[in-house]
Amino acid sequence: MPTWQCIHSCGACCRLAPEERPDVADYLAPAEYAQYLLMAGADGWCIYFDHISKGCTIYETRPQFCRVLPETFQAMYGITAAELNDFAIECCYDQIESVYGEDSMEMLRFEETIYAAELAEQGLV
Repeated sequence: MPTWQCIHSCGACCRLAPEERPDVADYLAPAEYAQYLLMAGADGWCIYFDHISKGCTIYETRPQFCRVLPETFQAMYGITAAELNDFAIECCYDQIESVYGEDSMEMLRFEETIYAAELAEQGLV
């Protein structure tokens, strides 16, 4: 089973357009949802997303809902720590495909990262 890994210079999860995520209010607390809406820029991208580096400009202080942690996903989606890995991988596949496309460089890099992690776990690298 591959281990979820965030890939550097992707930022697909920083695409916050509320119209593209109509259920976002269902899994965020009211205060978090208000913060989410404030972070979603007019272009649909997080206002803290650097389009050149494809990175977060507030990474160390980003909100809880931007963090892939067992407690965050438990609170937001009811996902247990044991389910987090598979769920996070599936979320990334879906979001990267939605934002950049299934044949994008970001998707290729994500797939390579997941594959490399799987090989490492098996002691093959």
